[in-house]
Amino acid sequence: MSLNITWEFEDGIRISMLNGRIDSRNALLFKETVVGGLEEGDRALILDFTSLDYISSAGLRVVLELAKMYSAPKQFSICGLSSAVQEVFEISGFTQIIKLHKTLQQAKESL
Repeated sequence: MSLNITWEFEDGIRISMLNGRIDSRNALLFKETVVGGLEEGDRALILDFTSLDYISSAGLRVVLELAKMYSAPKQFSICGLSSAVQEVFEISGFTQIIKLHKTLQQAKESL
């Protein structure tokens, strides 16, 4: 299965909605697509993982790079993790360094 990315923009918040899986075959494309979709005036980036089935270590590396790009004063968060993807984030320790939210609405409200 491949990865599809769609975008929303609301009040300076860029929302990237991912569908499919992120693995070593498409991690670079994931990074290039997200970075290419960002604009200078964006104040926050939310990755919506509601329809993401799987993420590998290569995908986690890209998530960490995006989080660094969107550090203060900009904001970065992820929402909608499935139980399998949540487990990967917990095992890797990413739950300690990246803001995670159950829903997109909660992510927006936290900004």
